[in-house]
Amino acid sequence: EDSKEWVRQNRLTKSGKMLYRKRSQTIERSFADAKQLHGLRYCRFRGREHVQEQALLTAACQNMKKIANHLARLA
Repeated sequence: EDSKEWVRQNRLTKSGKMLYRKRSQTIERSFADAKQLHGLRYCRFRGREHVQEQALLTAACQNMKKIANHLARLA
């Protein structure tokens, strides 16, 4: 309970609000892209292992895209 209160208080500080805003632009965007662009809205297979495999492959594709975009900006 003390930890929850500490996190709650930290989130309400100026730096906490700034970090929370940044999180919504980076982390949440990644999930939205996975759903919209990479077919993660629906599972193609049944079973925990197959669904996990699909999610991991989607994450790997997103990471490769990020690396390619980063390298393209450097060139």
